Amino acid sequence: MSRVERHIDDHLRTIETLRSQVKVIEEISHLLGTCIRDGGCIFWLGNGGSAADSQHLAAELVERFELERPGIRSVALTTDTSALTAIGNDEGFVRIFARQVEALTRPGDLVIGISTSGNSPNVLAAMQSARNLGLRTIGLSGRDGGKLTALVDLCLVVPSDNTARIQEAHILVGHILCDLAEQQVAVNG
Repeated sequence: MSRVERHIDDHLRTIETLRSQVKVIEEISHLLGTCIRDGGCIFWLGNGGSAADSQHLAAELVERFELERPGIRSVALTTDTSALTAIGNDEGFVRIFARQVEALTRPGDLVIGISTSGNSPNVLAAMQSARNLGLRTIGLSGRDGGKLTALVDLCLVVPSDNTARIQEAHILVGHILCDLAEQQVAVNG
């Protein structure tokens, strides 16, 4: 078996584990739908590849995934370099998302933290801030879920130790969530 084939096989095995989490994905979709119907905003955050996924998925909701429909309020807290660097400089990197959650969210909003380890300190701090504000929270994690599972209302955990495979599963789940959210807007919009 070639190295390429091993990557493909590993990817397929990891994606197959998501079948056991269909109920969690549907429950997350319900939280997204409630947030959207109530006029809330969906906030996304994460580091590195998870930051890129946050931006990607927020954009899918604002513009469109597959259907022509009204835009969905969604923001990636990874994009404002002035805020990120000011908060990082003044309060430390651990607070870069928490401070934004405290400043930008309001009741009815939803905060989604993405961390392949489930232990990223700045993601955990943001989820704790969201929880303190009474916001609904979702985690997308990997490995054993890490500390993130205890700080969120719902957590989808990809049971892999391979960061690339976890990220591939997260983007698939993100696309599924965008599709389900879009369907709700198209039906109710």
